Amino acid sequence: MANRPLPKLDAVNRDFWTGGEQGELRIYHCGDCGTWVHPPRPVCRNCLSENVAPEAVPGTATVDTFTINHQPFMRDMEVPFVIARVALDGAPGVFLTTNIVNCPVEDVNIGDKVKVTFLQEEDVWLPLFEKIGEDA
Repeated sequence: MANRPLPKLDAVNRDFWTGGEQGELRIYHCGDCGTWVHPPRPVCRNCLSENVAPEAVPGTATVDTFTINHQPFMRDMEVPFVIARVALDGAPGVFLTTNIVNCPVEDVNIGDKVKVTFLQEEDVWLPLFEKIGEDA
């Protein structure tokens, strides 16, 4: 998809948006209570500890819900495309809103197993997901 709006990188979110350069999906994790924290923030939302740091997670997930977008919101935007919420493996309670790519939109279903793939735009590595398994 062309012309995606890109996030402004800062000290807290940089690891999430640039981990793809090393092939890693990085999610903040609390070293005190074990809570996974997303979106990235400097304090645990559960115990308020400042002992949080990004950790690489497996990069696999399950499609929790999705919609197929047919509206080209920006010039040169290719439609249709899938906007999905995925539940990350290895980071309980963390869901990412993303796109499912590299398959026809009609082949995406709730419960599909997916894996991360990264799209580099400028100095940001956007985490997108593609289907895995027997129905990929």
